[in-house]
Amino acid sequence: MELFTDVVFLSRLQFTLTVAFHFVFVPLSIGIGLITAIAATRAYKSGDPADEKASQLWIKIYTTTFAVGVATGITMEFSFGTNWADYSRFVGDIFGAPLAAEALFAFFLESVFLGVLLFGRGKVGRTFYCVSAWLVWAGSCLSALWILIANSWMQTPAGAELAADGSKAVLTDFFGAAFNATTGVRYFHTVLAALVIGGLVALSIAAYYQLKDKHLDFAKKTMKTGLAVSIVATVALFASAHATAVAVWEEQPTKLAAMEAQYEDEAPPLYFFGWVDEENQTVLGPSLPGFTSFLATFNFDTVYPGLNTLAETEQYGDLNVSELPVNAIFQVYHLMVAVSGVLVIILLLTAIALARKKLQDWKWLQKLLVIAPIFPFAAIEAGWFTAELGRQPWVVYPAASSPDGVSLLTENAVSTSVSEPELLLTIVLFCAVYLLLFVAWIRLTTKFVKAGPESASSEDGIDVIPSVIDKIVGEKEAQAAPAVATAAVGKVPVAEALSEGEGGDVR
Repeated sequence: MELFTDVVFLSRLQFTLTVAFHFVFVPLSIGIGLITAIAATRAYKSGDPADEKASQLWIKIYTTTFAVGVATGITMEFSFGTNWADYSRFVGDIFGAPLAAEALFAFFLESVFLGVLLFGRGKVGRTFYCVSAWLVWAGSCLSALWILIANSWMQTPAGAELAADGSKAVLTDFFGAAFNATTGVRYFHTVLAALVIGGLVALSIAAYYQLKDKHLDFAKKTMKTGLAVSIVATVALFASAHATAVAVWEEQPTKLAAMEAQYEDEAPPLYFFGWVDEENQTVLGPSLPGFTSFLATFNFDTVYPGLNTLAETEQYGDLNVSELPVNAIFQVYHLMVAVSGVLVIILLLTAIALARKKLQDWKWLQKLLVIAPIFPFAAIEAGWFTAELGRQPWVVYPAASSPDGVSLLTENAVSTSVSEPELLLTIVLFCAVYLLLFVAWIRLTTKFVKAGPESASSEDGIDVIPSVIDKIVGEKEAQAAPAVATAAVGKVPVAEALSEGEGGDVR
């Protein structure tokens, strides 16, 4: 229980819970955003009412996911000024620009054109409406870029120098900081993983309709779209995985050593699975000798420095090997690899089933596809944990190419002005609120999917707002809400909407 009296641990736990939950909806928004844009393009080209309804269904699902993602992202901003205030003072000169750019450019681009999709149907040109769907997706990708610029700088600082008093990092080259050594590889790796999630969600919904034997035309088109997106993104993902491994090897050697629990200098193996005995610095489990070396350098004999050797260097002298969570890093990294392998098998089976026209007969595969989005979610969460745990004990990592002195230990980034009881209280409250949001999101998306594309749209717009109110506050309290929500977006006068409430009494 000593951990629950440790401000550093509680601050990390609070931020971990917040970001892990938020990180469910960010990649989902990017992935579904592409599926939505493709559906809108199909509707634009065909003019088929069925395709129009299909695109409206995807817009509903996207909007709900986007709204929860925004709500859960706000709390992270506040934490930068509270229990991570010392960290913010150190990186403020660097972080200000990308975070402001994310809000001013990406978020507003996404929000404005999402408004067009929600309320502009029949009011703007069909071409503009279709382009708006692609701009919404572009906005989500641009948002991810700015956030990953900020996060990548923490992994591989660049374009900055340490202030004369040593209190903060000072920006010297904006483009050098923005496009540091790992921005590109980490951005494309993350976005490609998000597209895999979007493709699997499409496959899941299509398989659900096939099992229920309804909306079969929608299911057929969606199945093909989801499979195509998933396969292309997965193939590209393996290429980006190699590039990421090279970047980690070159810039963050302690992370690479921890990922395979490599304590001594060697050509590191690739373990299928295992358990790290941190006390004796050994690993129990089957492995491929030298294969991690091959992944990074295409050479099975490249010797990497182990954690013990790195801890003796001046650059990584703050590393205490006995306190490093090597087993946790090892487990989440191998979970990511294992789940990715399962995902590849699922996609291959689906491709074979479609090619042989057997998917309708393989009910077991349809049922597997319904739950298949769990696998990319698990992989991307495990990958994020690997990236963040692997850079410990630094919150700003002293990468190989980083300017001298530009690094910050996690224990020095936490503000001691926030007490343990305050952190425990906020953790409990966050968990309660996030559970409420998650239940509301599940209920809404389930409602939209069960209703299907046939009831996904109306002539004047997409009624997402009444559905949100209905699921969060309940059926009875929301009876008058649809009319009020409609008035809020200018469809009918407010007075008329109020008069449409139950018995005219809207409190």
